Amino acid sequence: MVSKWQTTSMPLDFTAIDFETANGSPASPCAVGLIRVRDSKPVETLELLFRPPVPHDWFSEGNIRVHGITPAMVQDGPEYSEVIGQMLEFINEDLLVAHNASFDMGVLAASAKAINQELPKLHYGCSLKIARKTYNLESYRLNAVAYAIGHEEFEHHNALADSDACARIVIHAAGRHGVEDLPALLEITKVQLGTL
Repeated sequence: MVSKWQTTSMPLDFTAIDFETANGSPASPCAVGLIRVRDSKPVETLELLFRPPVPHDWFSEGNIRVHGITPAMVQDGPEYSEVIGQMLEFINEDLLVAHNASFDMGVLAASAKAINQELPKLHYGCSLKIARKTYNLESYRLNAVAYAIGHEEFEHHNALADSDACARIVIHAAGRHGVEDLPALLEITKVQLGTL
C-alpha cells in the first residue's frame, strides 16, 4: 500500500485528519482517521470509531447514507471522551491538514467543548484551498481531486481513507509546486495557516 504513494525527496511533515459525524451537529463525531506523514511518506495511522458526545449522539438517516456508520456499530464502542486524548496524543504538535478544514476543525472544536475538553493550540492547513490554487478542475471535492492526481480507488467517506486521500493531495501539490514543507506550500498557494 505504501508503495503507491508518490515519493519525493522533500521533508514534508504533517498529520492529515478526517471526521465523520452522526448528524448535522459539528459536535457529533462518530469516527476519525489520522495519518502521520514524515518526509512525504505515511508512517503511522490511527482510526477510531466511537459514540458521539451526548446530547449529539443521535444518527440522522442522511449521514448514515453518506458514511455507512450506524448506531449499532458504535453502541459498544468507547465514548468520545475516552478517545480524544488518544487522538490528541497522536497529533502531538504536528501541523494538521484536512480537506475543507473549516468542517473538521469545527468538529474538533465543537466536540471538545461538548465534553469540556481543553484543546492545545493547533495549527492547520486546508487541502481543498491548496487544490484550488494548484489544479484546474471542475470540482474540488475530495474524491474529484484524488481522482485527478491518480488516486482513484479509495472508500470515500471512510475517515481513514479520506485522510489518506487528503495526505496524498498535499504531497502531490507540494511536488507540483516544488516546495519542501507544508509552510512553504501554504505560502506559495497563498493559503493561510489556521489556528484552533
